[in-house]
Amino acid sequence: MVSIRVFTLRDTESVISLWQETGLTRSWNNPHLDIQRKLTVQPELFLVAVDETDDVIGSVMAGYDGHRGWLYYLASRPARRGQGIGRALVEHAEELLLEMGCPKVQLQVRPDNEAVLSFYDALGYERFDISATGKRLIAD
Repeated sequence: MVSIRVFTLRDTESVISLWQETGLTRSWNNPHLDIQRKLTVQPELFLVAVDETDDVIGSVMAGYDGHRGWLYYLASRPARRGQGIGRALVEHAEELLLEMGCPKVQLQVRPDNEAVLSFYDALGYERFDISATGKRLIAD
């Protein structure tokens, strides 16, 4: 049985391990700082999927800025793929965003990650032909 709940501090190392196992971490992003920062802004939108022993088997961060929602760090344990964990996390995050009045949700996927793009296609997400830009304000 899988359940979804809000992230707690005791989940930190399990979530980081999950992100590392699924290739979500990058050298320029400190996952401990990403978690600390998320816990200061809409922590109720940081969700984990857990099994019957409360082991973390999935995660998603969501956020809403008053204009649109965003999803980040969606992951599920590779050994548990195909069991609907990712779908359940996305749907739960979407429900929470909708309750906040969020009219639209977006996310970013690296263009060469066709498997993940196909996953979101199946959930009804629309691909955009855009360029993403960014600027680091705090060097980690």
